[in-house]
Amino acid sequence: MTARRLQGEVAFITGGGRGLGQAIAEALADAGAAVAVAARSEREIAKVAADLRARGGRAMAVTCDVTDSASVDAAFACAEQQLGPISILVNNAGVQGPIGPIGHIDVADWWSAQSVHLLGALLCTTRALPGMEAANHGRIINIASQAGTFVAPNASAYAVAKASLIRLTEHLDAEQAGRAIRAFAIQPGTILTEMSSQTLASPNARAHAAPLVALLESITPQDSAAARKKLQSLAVDLASGRFDALSGRYLDIDWDL
Repeated sequence: MTARRLQGEVAFITGGGRGLGQAIAEALADAGAAVAVAARSEREIAKVAADLRARGGRAMAVTCDVTDSASVDAAFACAEQQLGPISILVNNAGVQGPIGPIGHIDVADWWSAQSVHLLGALLCTTRALPGMEAANHGRIINIASQAGTFVAPNASAYAVAKASLIRLTEHLDAEQAGRAIRAFAIQPGTILTEMSSQTLASPNARAHAAPLVALLESITPQDSAAARKKLQSLAVDLASGRFDALSGRYLDIDWDL
């Protein structure tokens, strides 16, 4: 059993109904944190929360559209009422966004991807910060991507959103200097998820993002499982304060910290 390093902490995880969010929820709950699993998919988050409780954790499901401020406010209020003040925020909600060259993709779809990744993180962070500042304690983990660190032709929606999220993390850390609130942007590794399956099935991805398709096709279930474990370990380390000295940084699960 994972050491209860996060006993007394309360985590709010967006996009928690599957994939990376579910993996992080499991890790934080196993480490002792109470966990609010948030997403629009009510059935999925209900199952994740039930599974966490079956494992001995304290967890709840809360429906939330991270792009809607009223929905975010209501979700946080519900989580705080049942679990207590939020001390760990994981901004994980995300979408692939349209794939193809700028000028030939739907602008509304492109902008929608920015809203999920960046506006969602901003709204949730804005809602979580007052409580963290009052307690002078909190950690915010933004799920970024290696795609946010280089130019990814024909995948600009996802890459620009993740680059912006990394910058948002840096600004948040700088503004919180002097308080015991830390922020991190992490590269979670290549893990086989529903999003990766959708990308592999996308004709646009195969036509315009061959390197991405090749990467996803090269990942074995064993590779994915190993990356998942590394992600879970890093999430607990960051949430527990082990790497607070690296606040504001972009961190990769494969780096020796």
